[in-house]
Amino acid sequence: MSNSPQQLAKASKATIQAVRGMNDLLPKDAPLWQFLEDVTREVFEQYGYCLMRTPIVEPTPLYVRSLGEVTDVVEKEMYSFEDGLSGEKLTLRPEATAGLVRAAIEHNLLYDGPKRIWTWGPMFRHERPQKGRYRQFHQFGVEALGFAGPDVDAEQITMLARLWKRLGFSNIELQINSIGDLAARKAHRDALVVYFEAHQDQLDEDAKRRLYTNPLRTLDSKNPKMQDLANAAPKLADYLGEAERAHFDGVKSRLDAAGVVYQVNPRLVRGFDYYNRTVFEFIGRGNDWELAIAGGGRYDGLVEKMGGKPAPSCGFGIGVERVIMLLQETRQPSSSMLDAYVVYAAEAEAQACGIAEQLRDCGLAVAVHGAADGGIGSFKSQMKKADGSGARFAIILGSDELATGKISLKNLADGEQALATLDEAILLLQSISSPST
Repeated sequence: MSNSPQQLAKASKATIQAVRGMNDLLPKDAPLWQFLEDVTREVFEQYGYCLMRTPIVEPTPLYVRSLGEVTDVVEKEMYSFEDGLSGEKLTLRPEATAGLVRAAIEHNLLYDGPKRIWTWGPMFRHERPQKGRYRQFHQFGVEALGFAGPDVDAEQITMLARLWKRLGFSNIELQINSIGDLAARKAHRDALVVYFEAHQDQLDEDAKRRLYTNPLRTLDSKNPKMQDLANAAPKLADYLGEAERAHFDGVKSRLDAAGVVYQVNPRLVRGFDYYNRTVFEFIGRGNDWELAIAGGGRYDGLVEKMGGKPAPSCGFGIGVERVIMLLQETRQPSSSMLDAYVVYAAEAEAQACGIAEQLRDCGLAVAVHGAADGGIGSFKSQMKKADGSGARFAIILGSDELATGKISLKNLADGEQALATLDEAILLLQSISSPST
């Protein structure tokens, strides 16, 4: 049945809302995000990692080949579509590593040696939205391409531990494990198949579906009814060779030397096929939740699998929204990034705009009261706007200030006010200017 003209008209006037699980970042929330971005970039750069960015859309085969066909992401979570012009199958990126490796191969990035890189941006997975899990989410991704030794594994874990310290987090738990190389995982997989076959009556639907394709994932099942069965399953550690054990021991000894506290979790695995040897996960605990906020590990065969020359590598991803959840519980963000708000008498409008530009030239964040704020208005109404802006100081330019060639600088937190030259005001504002949280 076709809609009536009245129904169509009503629908055309209805408000359009964001896609469920894809959230807006509002100005009041921006300071925490910017604080996290700034601190994270500083920490990564301390360790010699350089920024790299890739498109959010990649060819679908990139993820099928890298992540594995029998993974939750490839099987049911990717946003994939056919390009209307070329007919090529494309996918919104569900994670960062595959795209970075693709770009490194395409641009011959490793021609002159290993590289440390980091990236950040939105990722997309088609899953049911819940706390800390969204359809569009953001990640910091870090990759060390072309490094074989356990020193880089430990470096990245230690770098994350430093980041949590910089962010003020204390309730973070680090879990590490070695999932070995291909031969060890194959032997362990065969043992798991035999074990789970003998207990098929206890398997849930996911475990039954993965029994012959990816039984390792059953060890990481979140189904409480599967825990006892998973705990009693064959342990991968029993299948590790001498080189794999030595590598893992090297990681642990370096973490011990750096004072990084960890727990070895023999059941810890990763959800993608490309991982081998070291895997790790940082668990964050909020007031009423517990989630992985970062995780990663070694993927020595991925570059070669994607068509490049062999390049052992290690990397991790940070769930930005989950880290923001922790920041919201541990920090009090200011409502503004402004250092100063300029209010002025009508005859001083031109001077006020000029002063604001000089302050900005000195690296300060400044707003000027103007027509968009309801006209110049009285000093009282302007000061009300200044208070509501969240700025640290009001710079006042009235007739008295014009006569003396100075400005009045008012601390909006305690109400203290004093006359100052512009140079004096700049020095004071610069001395107290700090990140917005």
